[in-house]
Amino acid sequence: MARLKELYVKESAPALMKKFSYKSVMQIPKLEKIVINVGAGEAKENSKAIDAISRDLAAITGQKPVVCRAKKSVANFKLREGMPNGVKVTLRGDKMYEFMDRLFNVALPRVRDFRGINPNSFDGRGNYNMGIKEQLIFPEIEFDKIDKVRGMDICFVTTAKSDEEARELLTLMGAPFSK
Repeated sequence: MARLKELYVKESAPALMKKFSYKSVMQIPKLEKIVINVGAGEAKENSKAIDAISRDLAAITGQKPVVCRAKKSVANFKLREGMPNGVKVTLRGDKMYEFMDRLFNVALPRVRDFRGINPNSFDGRGNYNMGIKEQLIFPEIEFDKIDKVRGMDICFVTTAKSDEEARELLTLMGAPFSK
């Protein structure tokens, strides 16, 4: 999988350097990490929900997820401090590039009526966020073994200083932005 990283770096670095006229190769933006987050509001009633989400996320990413817990008690949501309310995984290195490759080339094309991802979901600091409505688009998930369809948030964290640089970086890495 180190080959994926080399491929992305070799193809995108010269193009970015030329387009944004960087003086040094250290100015070229890089993909730092990918964070996948699944919120689990139903975990307060169903304690098995966190286990099911963790199992699905581990199958998708190949890495053990971390359970997120509530920082504060919120009476309106019937939530107490310390209760589990989500699961997340942070991918770096080869696993990050492998996940990104599978997301762009295998999972997203399986979405019904897929026309590309939203090009306006950048946060102003060079990071890209996207949401997925169901985990079934990943081939690792078996339809018969899931208890409920759940969505997830995926955040691509880059070292880019602007949204334009980050958009160009992700485009060169194969992100299927809609026109």
